[in-house]
Amino acid sequence: MERAQELQLHIRVQETNKTNSQKDDTINNHPLLSRLKHYNRWVRVIFYTLLLLSGQPAATLLGRLYYDKGGKSKWMATIVQSAGFPILILPLCLFQSSPANSIIKTTKASSTPTIGFIYASLGILVAGDNMLYSYGLLYLPVSTYSLICATQLAFNALFSFFLNSQKFTPFILNSLVLLTISSTLLVLQPDSTENTGISKGKHAIGVLFTVGASAVFSLYLSLTQLSYQKVLKKETFSVVLEMIFYQSLVATCASTIGLFASGDWKGLKSEMEEYGLGKLSYIMTLVWTAVGWQISSIGTVGLIFDVSSLFSNCVSTLCLPIVPILAMVFFHDKMDGIKVVALLLAIWGFVSYVYQHYIDDSKSKGRQTEANEVSNTTLTATETN
Repeated sequence: MERAQELQLHIRVQETNKTNSQKDDTINNHPLLSRLKHYNRWVRVIFYTLLLLSGQPAATLLGRLYYDKGGKSKWMATIVQSAGFPILILPLCLFQSSPANSIIKTTKASSTPTIGFIYASLGILVAGDNMLYSYGLLYLPVSTYSLICATQLAFNALFSFFLNSQKFTPFILNSLVLLTISSTLLVLQPDSTENTGISKGKHAIGVLFTVGASAVFSLYLSLTQLSYQKVLKKETFSVVLEMIFYQSLVATCASTIGLFASGDWKGLKSEMEEYGLGKLSYIMTLVWTAVGWQISSIGTVGLIFDVSSLFSNCVSTLCLPIVPILAMVFFHDKMDGIKVVALLLAIWGFVSYVYQHYIDDSKSKGRQTEANEVSNTTLTATETN
C-alpha cells in the first residue's frame, strides 16, 4: 500500500515538473514569437503602403490619359476601376493552399451567406463610388479633383469615430491636418489639363459627385474594417485577396449592367477607332488602368486589415501630391514650388501617423514584457512553495 502511494506521488511530481517545464518553454519562447509577429506586421504594412502608393497614382494618371486622348465613356472608366480582379486568381489559389494560411486564424468566421452578403454589399458600394469618381475626373481639372478628394479624410475620421471606435491623438490629428493642407495646396497650382469647354453646370456636377464619392469611399473603408472585426474574424492574407476579388467581381458586374442599360456600349467601337494614340494604346490604357486600381485595392484593404481604415485613407491622401510628380516625369508637366511644398507636407503628415503607431507598438511591447515578468515571478513563487 505504501509503495503504491509512493509510486503515485512520484508520478505526480514528474507530471508537475513536466508542466512547469512546458510553462518555462512557453514563457521563454513567447517574447521571440511576439517580436517576430511585430516585425512581420510592419513588413506587411510597408508592402501594402508601397502597393497603394504605386497603384493609385498610376491608375489616376492613366484614367486622365483615357479622357484626354478621346475617351468619353463614363461607364467604361467605371468598369476598369474594378475589372482587374482576374489577376488575383493565381495568388488567391496559392495563399489558400499554403499551410501557413491555416495557422494564423483567430476566431471561427461567420457563415457563408453572411460573408457573401458582406462581399455583395461592399461590391455594390464600390461600383457606385467608382461611377461618382468617373464623373468627377471627367468634369473637373486634376488639381480641383485632388482637392475635393482630400475631403475623404474628414469623412473617414467621422465614420471611424462612430463605426470603428477610432481614438484621436495629437500625432494623428497633426497627420490629418497636414495631409489635408497638402492636398488643398494643389488647387493653387496652374492646371495644364483644365477643360475650358466644361460648362458651369457640368463643373458643379463634377464637384457634387466627387464630394459624394469621397464620402462613399470613406464609408466603404470604415465598413470594411468593421467587417474584418465583427464578421470575417480571420488574420490571413487570403482573406484580403478574397474580399477584393469578390467585391470587385460584384462591382464589375453591376458596372457592366449599367454600361449596357445606358446604351453607352454602342459608342465604344467608334471611341476606340478615334482614340488619339491608336486602337492598341486604347486597349492597353484600359488594361493597365484596371491593373493599377487592383494593385491599389490590395494596398487599401491590406492597410485596413493590419492597421485601420483611417491609416489606409492617410496613405491614399499621400498619393494625391505624388500624382503631379509623376505627371511631370511622364507627361512633362511643370513642377512648381507649390507641388514641392504639398509633397513635403504630405510626407510629414504620413510620418506623424506612422510615429503614433510606433509609440503604440512600444507601449504594447512594454505591457507584454511586464506581463511576462509577472508570470515568471508568479511561477517562481509557486515552485518555491
